[in-house]
Amino acid sequence: MHHQHHPRAAEGTSQCSIQPLTFLLYLLTCSGLVASLHVPPSMSSQRSAFSATRSSSITGGIQRAVTFDRLLVNVGHDFNPDTGRFRCRIPGAYYFTFTVGKFPKKLLSVMLVKNGQEVQAIAYDDYRKEGRKVQSQSVMVSLRAMDTVWLLLQENPQYALYSNAGPYVTFSGYLVYPDVSTFAGHINNHLPPPALPFPGCPPPGDSYYGWTRREETLEEPRSAFSMARTSPTLGERSFQQGKQALTFDVEYVNIGGHFNKSSGRFTCHFPGAYFFAFTVGKHPRRAVSVKLMLGKGEVQAMVFDEDTSRRREMQSQSLLLSLQRGDSVWLYSQQDDRYGIYSNQGRYTTFSGFLVYTEAPVGIGRTQN
Repeated sequence: MHHQHHPRAAEGTSQCSIQPLTFLLYLLTCSGLVASLHVPPSMSSQRSAFSATRSSSITGGIQRAVTFDRLLVNVGHDFNPDTGRFRCRIPGAYYFTFTVGKFPKKLLSVMLVKNGQEVQAIAYDDYRKEGRKVQSQSVMVSLRAMDTVWLLLQENPQYALYSNAGPYVTFSGYLVYPDVSTFAGHINNHLPPPALPFPGCPPPGDSYYGWTRREETLEEPRSAFSMARTSPTLGERSFQQGKQALTFDVEYVNIGGHFNKSSGRFTCHFPGAYFFAFTVGKHPRRAVSVKLMLGKGEVQAMVFDEDTSRRREMQSQSLLLSLQRGDSVWLYSQQDDRYGIYSNQGRYTTFSGFLVYTEAPVGIGRTQN
């Protein structure tokens, strides 16, 4: 990608034509007083994000796709609120989250689908009595160019979703990590490489925080996962030695391979701030208690519902954690026989996480307070 706005010394001219601010940044960078400017691909030219809301209700059977009447964000113009469809322009890993309202005396079933009707996850509530509430779900999905993602309302008049000017219904998504193959030959910095306008500036020792030449590909630390279960799990009366992590059988995304779905544990490889989100389905006749755990069993957050009726509904939770290399993060479902979680092929139970910011190495771009 060529940055037309960057000053470049023409052939046969001196560096005196360099703008003062650019030259100052060059001097500071070369002297090591500040880190080189690094703009990850997803923060520069490769951007895609949307957030939309709906202010009216829909009854099942009238329409399949949930559409939207207010568009809050549409970076890249990849979302069409009139059709409710997001169309992928930039291949990569996308995080999607949605919240839907339950209509009084109606069932709620809204699925996140990819392309035709490939179900990725579901928001569900079978409570038929009076009362309004919301259910949420989130998942990260790997998309190719022209893939579509949308929300599907169950096509039956027994189902409906509720909203008003509040609104109850929201749908958001954004590109977390672009496909690295789309960046070959791009420069991911605001300033031009030192070899072109600034001869004599030594190349930085750290390729992540430094410049990258035009023929090289900048590799930023990447870590992301998104998993789901397609079967329920029930606590047992018998005593089990130690706490067992909740395991998963569906892998949407596992960038870096840092999540082991057989053990149910994510292991940090890059120190930094990570975002985690999980949704669990409540099993009929069972309470639900699921905790987000760090390390050997430090509780970070939890969801809880002590209702033991026949209802099937869901609970969601999310937060940011600061992790060090080797830290593990996992979900623990209470293991005595009063508790359980529900899931099926609709994928009620999901777990996602990704690196938001890496921890800057000591001496690189840090200031003393």
